Amino acid sequence: MCSAPTTKPPQNEVRIQPKIQRGFSIRIIDRVSSLPRKREPRAGEPVLFLHSYGPGTTAWITFHKTVGALSQHFRCILMDLPNFSKTGPIVYREGVHAVQARTAVALLDELGIRRAYWVGNSQGGQSAMVAAITYPERVGKFVMGGSHIGTGGDRYLMANRPSEGSRATRRALDDPSRENIAHYLRVHIDDESLVTGELIDYIHRAHTWSQEFIEARRQSVSLPHDYTPELPGIQAPVLLIHGRYDRMVAFEVSIAILNYIADSRLVLLNNCGHWPPFEKPAEWTAQVLAFLRGY
Repeated sequence: MCSAPTTKPPQNEVRIQPKIQRGFSIRIIDRVSSLPRKREPRAGEPVLFLHSYGPGTTAWITFHKTVGALSQHFRCILMDLPNFSKTGPIVYREGVHAVQARTAVALLDELGIRRAYWVGNSQGGQSAMVAAITYPERVGKFVMGGSHIGTGGDRYLMANRPSEGSRATRRALDDPSRENIAHYLRVHIDDESLVTGELIDYIHRAHTWSQEFIEARRQSVSLPHDYTPELPGIQAPVLLIHGRYDRMVAFEVSIAILNYIADSRLVLLNNCGHWPPFEKPAEWTAQVLAFLRGY
């Protein structure tokens, strides 16, 4: 069973300071169940969770409905990505997914973890993919979905570009009013009843809490890079989970990734938008758990 939805993070929040740059720290939630573990081959193995893209997004809000069930089997490490929530601040001029993958590896180093499963959605899934390319020895299986192939986006075969989700995100980034945040969430989440006042307040607060972080995001420049030629070289098994009604990243991108990575499988969730772990937690968790434990 998935944990009850709440936007309030648990008390086991940790700040870690890897050797990236002065003043930089990573916010994580390190979740290990207090219940007796089942005797299974992969019990307690580390799983690193990387969250969705968009203003105010955090690992907790992306995965909080699923981590309760998954932590019965794995050590779940929820990491906020650079310049999101309280991870950072950092000013960069390179591909953002390369920055995120490198920061995640630095976190694993600090935790003394040589190899982990990586679970991401949206930008987090893409950064897990980049890690599988750049740091293959650090990635076991990985999960992604709602993710582009290239930093800077992809050329769609059928869908429009820029997507409706991209336009709503840009509007919220340029003017992070509560109204624009609410519009951005209603575009990204298929069932608008999930977009509550509590969620809007959480996202708005997480995005606007620090002027220092706002300035770091403003100064940072993500340089485009197409990872398509590198996909066939990925050896780690991958599970793709995509929402059928994702208005941010068309599901045709996951089909393209499926065609390039040999050890891959794709699940398409109906009546679901850009945040499958949040929108369809029971189905998403069942698929991830089966994949990580082994079929």
